[in-house]
Amino acid sequence: MIEPGKTIGVFGGGQLGRMFALAARRMGYGIRVYEPAANCPAGQVADVEINAPYRPGQALDMFLEGLDAATFEFENIPADFLEAAARRLPVYPAPAVLLTCQNREREKTFLRQNGFPHARFAVVSSANDLAAALEDPGRPGVLKTADFGYDGKGQVKVNPGDDPAEIWETFGGGRGVYEEWIDYQAELSVICASGANGETACFPASENIHTRHILDFSIVPARLPEEILAEAARLATAITRALGVTGLLAVEFFLTRDGRLLVNEMAPRPHNSGHYSFDGCLTSQFEQQCRAVCGLPLGSTELLRPTVMVNLLGDLWRDGPPDWTPVLRHPTAKLHLYGKAEARPGRKMGHYCVLGETVETALADARSLQAALAPASPTRT
Repeated sequence: MIEPGKTIGVFGGGQLGRMFALAARRMGYGIRVYEPAANCPAGQVADVEINAPYRPGQALDMFLEGLDAATFEFENIPADFLEAAARRLPVYPAPAVLLTCQNREREKTFLRQNGFPHARFAVVSSANDLAAALEDPGRPGVLKTADFGYDGKGQVKVNPGDDPAEIWETFGGGRGVYEEWIDYQAELSVICASGANGETACFPASENIHTRHILDFSIVPARLPEEILAEAARLATAITRALGVTGLLAVEFFLTRDGRLLVNEMAPRPHNSGHYSFDGCLTSQFEQQCRAVCGLPLGSTELLRPTVMVNLLGDLWRDGPPDWTPVLRHPTAKLHLYGKAEARPGRKMGHYCVLGETVETALADARSLQAALAPASPTRT
């Protein structure tokens, strides 16, 4: 057990690391952040921020000196870099977990080999491979890069009649995963925590609504049948155990029109769709990550009140910082800004949560606040 008062390292300096640091500091832990870019969101609230590339060397040695454990806040960290750190101190989740989840080919292969439900897929590395995949699993479908894809980046939809050679040229080559197109009725996600002793705890499933491939709303409790939510938690727990996760694992699902759950993606870290837990649960996903990494008992994931989380993207800053008065004036809304220096379209700059007596009132208030913050924006779904 790594008790409060010890020091935890975080690889990655974004908003997930920032919120982890805030939760850990509240519990009495010291925090160090390792991040290539200076003045990162997590570094602003850490005791020490070290800025250096993700490769073994003097900066990593300095970072690890006196640390008691480390974790990470995003996937695009070289696994061999984390393995170098793991030879010196506990790193959770293990680098092997990251290696599986940071690459779609390895992730989908893990799901297939372990019998977890997923979209049919084929690994492609040429136009000829893609042409074969258009026969099985067939069209329509979506071609995704094997590495470094998020928020819809690195993805191309393939429709009937499209020329595989032209698609492959547009895709840019390399290696990809071609998946069948899923006609789904809802998207949802479950965050499962697992301690080193095998204890697990799932947060309530969130119903997720995306706009332009970026998460817009997370709605908790999800407006879906209880048996679906129970099955999603069961699958998330089983996947967490099969991967050998110590820490957090976020599992994203499609719910198909005929009522099947298919695993879409996995992330071995806190997740955007779990931000509602900061305000809506007895234990936030970030405190839970700290508890799991440090070998503490896991906290209760009980939902205190129905909660809706709304992302705040850089588009809102097009005429300068937004006027936050509508959110700040709302009696059950909570504003979270990430301290990012530059606002860009599509960049996640913050979020707010709205708590309500019912999920319907929380969602209605969340939509009203979104309209008040950006009255000129196109209507979202």
